[in-house]
Amino acid sequence: MKAITFEKYISIFSLCFFSLGAMANNPLATKQQIGMFKNSRTCVVMDEGMSFFNAPIKDAVQKYWKSTDFEFIDQKEFGKRRTDPKYSFIVMMDGAYDKDPGGVSYSYISLLLGDGSGNLTKMPEFCSVPLSYSGDLETDYEYVIPAVIKFMQIHVKNLEKDRLPISLNGLKYYNKTGFKDKVLLLNKDKMAPNADSPEKVQAVYPNKVKLVTTSQIQEELANGAINTLFHFHVGPTKDVGAGKCFEMLFDPEGNLYYYNSRKITNDNPDGFNLNDFNNIR
Repeated sequence: MKAITFEKYISIFSLCFFSLGAMANNPLATKQQIGMFKNSRTCVVMDEGMSFFNAPIKDAVQKYWKSTDFEFIDQKEFGKRRTDPKYSFIVMMDGAYDKDPGGVSYSYISLLLGDGSGNLTKMPEFCSVPLSYSGDLETDYEYVIPAVIKFMQIHVKNLEKDRLPISLNGLKYYNKTGFKDKVLLLNKDKMAPNADSPEKVQAVYPNKVKLVTTSQIQEELANGAINTLFHFHVGPTKDVGAGKCFEMLFDPEGNLYYYNSRKITNDNPDGFNLNDFNNIR
């Protein structure tokens, strides 16, 4: 294993330290800053500690990022550029989420604009999407990255014309109902106990649902799924007893159809549940 120099250790520690709480506090970009984004150069920050993040994000940006010119940079270069608003950034950040019980921290993929203060929590935010609990190396989010990269660009356009309702509702701004013409690909390993079988689901949701594995979702997306929404779930590992779970439904084009987060309790356990089905039917 390559030794980590003291200088690199300080750099990594500083990035993590300043990012704590960033997702709860970063200011939403103004319309003026949205205009600045359009003329920015987007820097995609490679993560030194998460090499499994780098390959899918690089592939997705090269294929699907159309909004601005872009380049890939390391964390050291991010430290130099983050004070300059001529740059925007796609970066993985850790942070607590809006008064989360126990102060549990999550990893988000964020789209930010450079800010002269140099403070990560003051960088204008366009979009942040949760990907995992911080430090969870088991969450498989590779299959959702292309949709997230597409979604970020859709979101900036919506933010330009609908900033007020987005500021009030967050990602729930996108929640829709009535998916009669859509097939739901739901991760069968990420369902709550009250919705973990076709029989339980059909009791409350009349439209087409497939309970499948992560690899089956990946396969369907790779084969060009049509009229399909797929499930992405963020929840705790087995050894974490507190926090929130996040449920998202995207289509392959990057449109977000459903977003919800809630506190996990013994009476309301982790996973996509019947209440989620009630929200979308």
